[in-house]
Amino acid sequence: MDFKNSTYIIMGGTTGMGLAAAIALRNNGANLMVVGRNLDNCEKAKEILGKGSISLEGDATDPKTIKTAIKMTHETFGSITGLFHVAGGSGRKWGDGPLDKISLEGWNKTLELNLTSLMLSNQAIINYFLDHKKSGTILNMGSVLGYSPSPKYFTTHAYAAAKSAVIGFSKSIAAYYAGHNIRINVIAPSLFMTPMSQRAVNDDQIMEFLKTKQPLDGGRPGISEDINNAVLMFLHPDSGFITGQVLAVDGGWTISEGQYK
Repeated sequence: MDFKNSTYIIMGGTTGMGLAAAIALRNNGANLMVVGRNLDNCEKAKEILGKGSISLEGDATDPKTIKTAIKMTHETFGSITGLFHVAGGSGRKWGDGPLDKISLEGWNKTLELNLTSLMLSNQAIINYFLDHKKSGTILNMGSVLGYSPSPKYFTTHAYAAAKSAVIGFSKSIAAYYAGHNIRINVIAPSLFMTPMSQRAVNDDQIMEFLKTKQPLDGGRPGISEDINNAVLMFLHPDSGFITGQVLAVDGGWTISEGQYK
């Protein structure tokens, strides 16, 4: 796919799936701004992506971060084509879990990480598109847990609520801004090899269960590059007639029963 003369901001683009998508976009000619919370990761990502990329250290839950990213990106590249919001994370360490055990801090922190941060980035880029009277695209990161629960091993009810809300939020704004030719879509991964998934991927029982829950390609966890084709498809200008959609990139998770031993 040819992404020449296009520019994207990736919130959470310095590690994992965000960085993999950034590399794929850059390899196809896109200009990039990648945003992450860790300065070292930002510098490493900038080195990997090379010319045609810039990076910013910042917290996605701080409204100043996306505003600074938009300003820097516009000043550097002249225009912004779209946004990919990847930033989020588990709230387990703050108290997310089954509803009867969730702490208020766990609930609030999980929604802040996964929903508030996304609302802030979407709002800011929508305002950018409207202010510049231009079309644009947004791709949001959901999760299969937002609509396809797996209660034995994956029980974080605040996280599920946040990812379910990402879908409802994205569809709602997709409908509202379609008349402005602003597209909003969602990809929903299953269990992938990410820093957030280490609890699961280091558990032999969960990995055995995964062989029947997401059975494609030997029943393995996803790797970051597995989302790239979906990302490129949604963000490419040729997908200009697609909005309000949710695509699972899940190895078969949502259509498989999953067997326990």
